[in-house]
Amino acid sequence: MNLVAWFKQRALGRWARTLTVLLATAVLATGCSLPSAGGGQPSGSTGSSEPAAGGSGGEKVTIRLATWAHAEEAKELQAILDRINAESDRWQIVHEPIPSDYATKIQTMLAGNTAPDLFWLVQEDVIPFAASGVLLKLDEHLQNDSRPAANLGDYFEPILGAFTHEGGVYGLPWIAQPVVLYYNKALFDEAGVPYPDETWTWDTFKEAAAKLTRDTNGDGKPDVYGFTMNGWPPFAMFAWQAGGDIVGEDGRTAPIDSPEALEAARFYQELIYNPKYAVPEEVIAEQGFADMFKAGKVAMFMGGASDDLDRVPGLDVGVAPVPSGPAGRVTFAWTAATVVNARSPHVEEAVDALIELTEGIHHWKIVAPRKSLATREHLLASEPRKEKAADVILQSLEFMRPLRIVPQYKAFDQALWEQYLDPLFHKQGKPEELAPKVRPELEKILQQSS
Repeated sequence: MNLVAWFKQRALGRWARTLTVLLATAVLATGCSLPSAGGGQPSGSTGSSEPAAGGSGGEKVTIRLATWAHAEEAKELQAILDRINAESDRWQIVHEPIPSDYATKIQTMLAGNTAPDLFWLVQEDVIPFAASGVLLKLDEHLQNDSRPAANLGDYFEPILGAFTHEGGVYGLPWIAQPVVLYYNKALFDEAGVPYPDETWTWDTFKEAAAKLTRDTNGDGKPDVYGFTMNGWPPFAMFAWQAGGDIVGEDGRTAPIDSPEALEAARFYQELIYNPKYAVPEEVIAEQGFADMFKAGKVAMFMGGASDDLDRVPGLDVGVAPVPSGPAGRVTFAWTAATVVNARSPHVEEAVDALIELTEGIHHWKIVAPRKSLATREHLLASEPRKEKAADVILQSLEFMRPLRIVPQYKAFDQALWEQYLDPLFHKQGKPEELAPKVRPELEKILQQSS
């Protein structure tokens, strides 16, 4: 998924939270009474009497798969499915793409017991869903499987951790997409600013953004900006770079008022919508977010490793690692997993299909979240157009980190945005004023039982 698109979905989800919460409540209610894996009435099936090795009469078991894939992406995925379906004598995967309102529709299907056997989930959803009981715990199904995609030890630990709840793994990740810094070389050359590299810090970045923000048409207002941010890149990334966090390691604290997190908040607040460095909010609303980078009006943009920002027609775009903060270099990693419906009538077949599907996707999407596949050769075999960016992307895998998700994350995220980040971004208070007031409210949410 394009990370800008992910951010838009996440932002849209906040104003539609009431519906989501109602649906999630229904899912939780259903999940609390789920039978053991493989038991109960199948979701959207006609029965569960087929033997484990296949359907009656030697017919393959149908495994339903839901994804958010759009038309072109679905076509590429279907090619993978055609190959692995042909190789299996036990099952066939039938793809059911849901390119819009995906999370809401999956929640509705889970609540109505019509959910597919396999489905994609983003990192924010797996642990809450696992805590509700609607996902299959995978560990015991994978432990004796020798296929590469079943080897949990080969996955990047932080990425696998995003899908681990109470010591159990509830999804196989299929992507680890670190954020990198895309930059317009022509704008750097015009402003006389050296290209970014691994030596850049917050101070270097801010100084460059100021020099790159220029009035080129003489109307007294900048028309080229050094950077753009609107809540993306995620604030958590800057908190990590300063040595802080938004959710503590215990999953019950919200240390947004720590000295480190406050330092990150001051840095973020100074940059966001500030025409000295970055695009004002009203200009983003008029001209778009990543669109302005593609139009040559923004010199630097932090985007996902698989984004197309380095191959914009007419632009000479370079790629660098994100700048390091006071505590070091950390980058946000967007990740997603394929999960197994705990009520699938074909658990063994679904897990078998999951392993083959995951292997196929690992040779399609970048970056594959496995250490053994973190090579230039594999990355370029999956996406040849990333040749110029490959080294930076692989370097970024070493310091990438996904969000720390807890079962209450959706409610936590909504409160964080409404009570802290949105006021912070709109200069409605200083971090040291806002954070101590909001932290107790956030911790009330985190400490609620799941």
